[in-house]
Amino acid sequence: MSLSAKRILLVIGGGVAAYKSLDLIRRLRERGASVRCVMTAAAQQFVTPLSAGTLSADHVFTDLFDRNDEHDVGHIRLSREADLIVVAPATADLMAKLATGQANDLASAVLLATDKPVLMAPAMNPRMWSHAATRRNRETLARDGIRFVGPARGEMAESGEAGEGRMAEPLEIVAAVEGLLGRRTGPLAGRRIVVTSGPTHEPIDPVRYIANRSSGKQGHAIAAALAELGAEVVLVSGPVTIADPAGVETVHVETARQMQAAVEAALPADAAVMVAAVADWRVASEAGEKIKKGAGGAPALQMVENPDILAGVGHHRKRPFLVVGFAAETQDLLANARQKLKRKGADIIVANDVSPQGGVMGGDRNEVRIVTAGGVEEWPLMDKDAVAARLAELIARRLASTLT
Repeated sequence: MSLSAKRILLVIGGGVAAYKSLDLIRRLRERGASVRCVMTAAAQQFVTPLSAGTLSADHVFTDLFDRNDEHDVGHIRLSREADLIVVAPATADLMAKLATGQANDLASAVLLATDKPVLMAPAMNPRMWSHAATRRNRETLARDGIRFVGPARGEMAESGEAGEGRMAEPLEIVAAVEGLLGRRTGPLAGRRIVVTSGPTHEPIDPVRYIANRSSGKQGHAIAAALAELGAEVVLVSGPVTIADPAGVETVHVETARQMQAAVEAALPADAAVMVAAVADWRVASEAGEKIKKGAGGAPALQMVENPDILAGVGHHRKRPFLVVGFAAETQDLLANARQKLKRKGADIIVANDVSPQGGVMGGDRNEVRIVTAGGVEEWPLMDKDAVAARLAELIARRLASTLT
């Protein structure tokens, strides 16, 4: 996809990952985009305006009260002249400012004044990323329409710690930009599709959680296959260890309630493909401290039911034209899938046997049945990428017939 003539405003936040933003400028310009940079005061402690300006071949903006830049209310002009604003790295501070509507420096004023889409590439220490305040801010921003790419898991440059918080690599950010602005072709061009993938983790205490064996491989493959056919894809992913698909906007969540909120924030859409293995239950009250062994034996956990995300989408006031659900069963596969199709308001149920002997959860192959109101179609055992490609083509055909 080409970014020719697209105008990108790059907001560089103050973090070690700011060095990657210099390569990001180069990669965007290679694809034909023009790049203009805004740097926070903290960002200038890591990279210089001279470097950003040399690579972007444009003036770098740093000060909300600069007499030359602000003679014509420059921060408003900056916020409106771009086709897309990219924040990379998006620090915890920048996210908090935008989530709470602050505008006390040039970067935050630009973000608050814009009427253009915003893509954030978070980068911070893993504990900062997992902190409840950052999670709340991220959910708020997602509801406000902010798009995200990353963060990824790995070692932190500044601390030697490892975990989720690394900024997405420049080419991953470019792929996300292309997904938002690039000229897509294919049978799903112009269609917006929401996909869920992976497990959810339901905390018991700060150490333990309820989860399942889903790897996210099938859901991520489906998101990638839909993007290959030209769709704008929003992937809502539970905790997985695999990379975000290229050209797909990925929203990372942990719990079922977070996944539900992210899915609803992504609507309206032309189709929803609910692949995630969402935990059916969570504890009624998460312990604030680790539950210790005691003479009284195992603790009694009171459980409550999680929201049914597929049924919520299937009966939503913004219901997509096409709703695809997955049924992961260990017995009575087709009977359970047919019940699920009707009960949850889906158009298609992709049923697969996840008995331990089948190796589907965590494995690379899958054998599915496509269950619709018209009957059942059995697909042979295939690689998950092949299942994804075939399902994407089916979705493209169904949408073409539904929307014409």
